[in-house]
This record gives sequence, structure tokens and C-alpha cells, in this order.
Amino acid sequence: MSVPADTARRPAPAPGPAPWVAMYHSVGDCSDDPYRITVTPERLDRQLAWLTRRGLRGVSVRELLAARARGEGRDLVGLTFDDGYADFLTGALPVLHRHSCTATLFVLPGRYGGDNAWDPLGPRKPLLSADGIREAAAEGVEIGSHGLVHLDLTKADDPTLASETVESRIALAELLGVDVEGFCYPYGTVDRRAVDAVREAGYAYACAIDPGPLNGVHALPRVHVGQNDTSARLFLKYRLHRLRRRPVEGLR
Repeated sequence: MSVPADTARRPAPAPGPAPWVAMYHSVGDCSDDPYRITVTPERLDRQLAWLTRRGLRGVSVRELLAARARGEGRDLVGLTFDDGYADFLTGALPVLHRHSCTATLFVLPGRYGGDNAWDPLGPRKPLLSADGIREAAAEGVEIGSHGLVHLDLTKADDPTLASETVESRIALAELLGVDVEGFCYPYGTVDRRAVDAVREAGYAYACAIDPGPLNGVHALPRVHVGQNDTSARLFLKYRLHRLRRRPVEGLR
């Protein structure tokens, strides 16, 4: 079948600006927090209220990317929570519901019910059990993989890299009974080899922190949000993200 001449000459749409994706971790007591990974539920509540006042809504990365692929969703912000801390259910989830937000929770299927053993400093924080992860999913939270046990993929050998990407996806799919679309690079570290492994494992997208020239659907930039991020700081981070980040191919 021939293609109409005007259609054949029509250029592909230019890539759109990188979506704004906020990176959280633990939501609870932040009195002993050397890595600044914890926000209190009260601070999270104020941060989500700030989004609402600006006409924005926090959603899962899956929902955000689907909207952007349709040329929509400029009023959406991705909310991600790394590591799968047990306090997500008690600290974060009630606040998300209060603001009609969804989120993506990146978990470690090799550490169900364990703790943050990869952090040499600070308190041990319990991680969600398999049942806890199912509970979060049942509440409308998107579950993604953070690898099996939280390893820097840029330093992993080939078998370990395959295990962290492929096996973690299979384990979560078996746990939840659904396909797992998202991946998050532990520590935010990423290189071309890690990006290729994540893509080949079948993930639809992956989150990093500052991927530089690797920026794309399989290396999405994110903005760390912490306890000290007041409305003024959030506004600055939001504006700087829009000014500094490269457009993302495949998103409008």
C-alpha cells in the first residue's frame, strides 16, 4: 500500500522535555539520617500540597510516560520511592492517598524483609516483605525493580549484571502476577553497558539520577527530594530541571 506524499514528508515529532521525576526513599523518622534519604510524613504532605497548588499531580512513572507518549501529561510529576522501605506503607501511602497521587516503588526481590545492609552508616531500616510489596501493589502503587540486592551495575561482571536485571524482573513478575515495566539503577550510577542490559531484559523504562548523554527512556533523570526541600527549594529544582535536562526521544 502506498503512503500519501504529505504523510511521507511529515517529519517525526521533536522529542519533548524530560519529565520531572522526584526521587524519594524512606518516609519516617529522619533524626538519624546521614545519607539524607528520609523525609517525614509531614514534610511529604507539604511537598505534595505544593504540587497541587501549582496544578500538578504526582503519578507513577508508568502513568507519566504513557501520558507523555500521547502528547499529554505536562501537568504530571513522577513520584518514585527507592529501596522498598517498610515505612512506605505507614509513612508514604496514607499521604499519597490524601493527595490523590500514585507512585512507583522500586524494590529489591533479593532482600524481601531484610534491611539496608548496603549503607555502612546510619540506622538499619527494614525493607518490605513480599506480602508488604503485594499490599502496596494492591493499593495502586506501581512496583519496579531496583535490582536484586542493590549493587552498582557499572561495577558488575556479566553474570551479575544479568542476574540483577533479568532475574529481579522475573522474581517480581512471579510475586505480583503482572509484567514489571520499570527499573531503577542502584546508587543512580549508569553506563552504556548497564543501559543495554536493562533494555535487553525487557524493561520499558529505567530511572537514573543524572545520566548525562545517556539520557533517555532507559536512563531517565530524576531530582532528589529531601527533608530540607521547602516550597521555595522545590520551585527552584523544578525550574532548573526544565532548563537543564535534555529532551527525551519518544516523548512529546
